[in-house]
Amino acid sequence: MKLPPPVAELIGMELESAGAGECVMTLEATERHENPMGTLHGGILCDLVDGAMGMAFFSTLDKGESFTTLELKINYLRPFWTGRLVAKGRVVSRGRTVGLTECDVEDVEGRLIARASSTCMALRGDSAQGR
Repeated sequence: MKLPPPVAELIGMELESAGAGECVMTLEATERHENPMGTLHGGILCDLVDGAMGMAFFSTLDKGESFTTLELKINYLRPFWTGRLVAKGRVVSRGRTVGLTECDVEDVEGRLIARASSTCMALRGDSAQGR
């Protein structure tokens, strides 16, 4: 796995911590992350939660395993313009192959900006190669 992934550098996401099925990522949202209405673009929030949930799930994998996201759902709970966001991803349920993850995104005042969940699938053997 390439750390940090190129997309994280492109968007400006920072990995704060990851391990034992949990991950904290941050983003300093600026005007470059705006949608046409001037608020933070929802796709940027999706990237942030996908990264945090993915790293949380990744931390549960065995050597030689990889994973893919099967589904991602996000609820946008309040608009956000610029400033620091904290995404806290966690594995809620982990089976041998499929896992459920969740992520909350808060601003520096602790207000909930978005909540997301995803279903991840662990890949082994030939399916894990090149991922």
